[in-house]
Amino acid sequence: MHIAILTFDGFNELDSLIAYGILMRARTPDWRVSIASPVARPVSLSGLTIEAQCTVEDAVSADAVLIGSGIKTRELVQDSALMQQLKGLDPQRQLLAAQCSGALILAKLGLLGGLPACTDLTTKPWVQEAGVEVLNQPFFARGNVATAGGCLASSYLAAWLIARLQGVEAAREAIHYVAPVGEKEDAVKRTMALLEAHMPHGLMASDAAR
Repeated sequence: MHIAILTFDGFNELDSLIAYGILMRARTPDWRVSIASPVARPVSLSGLTIEAQCTVEDAVSADAVLIGSGIKTRELVQDSALMQQLKGLDPQRQLLAAQCSGALILAKLGLLGGLPACTDLTTKPWVQEAGVEVLNQPFFARGNVATAGGCLASSYLAAWLIARLQGVEAAREAIHYVAPVGEKEDAVKRTMALLEAHMPHGLMASDAAR
């Protein structure tokens, strides 16, 4: 099971790395989480340099893809070569999640399929210009596509991916692990209520995209 987190130059550290950390809490022997990038060493909006673990091509073939956000997303969607590569993403065979401005990439690729989306306040008008309704909420999912708005909403995307791929109990355990002491039960309750509102009743890990 491979989950790729698309991470570009100018990336938001909270978007990519919070999701990465939570997803790794659900690690099993066949569970792989990778930072995917078109460059070997993407640099964050604050100057943090990290090492990519796989390529965009690898991400396109992954079981699930989380598209992170950053300050260069409007430039990225104008990069015809990159967008051509990303056209291989397909919600019919993989889970797709987009954080903040990552929703703009899904919109430009036509992968939202008429769904509304969540995004950050800066990106909101650009997603609307792409013909997508933007919701005033942190998370929305339908079928194999999910979007989230606000840096800390990346925890909802991670929990959704875990719930879809490993089951609700695994998602609950991952959120319990990372939630602040004294707030763990509240964090789990809030997260699971949000997921339940956006997942088909009784969905189990076996129902995830292949």
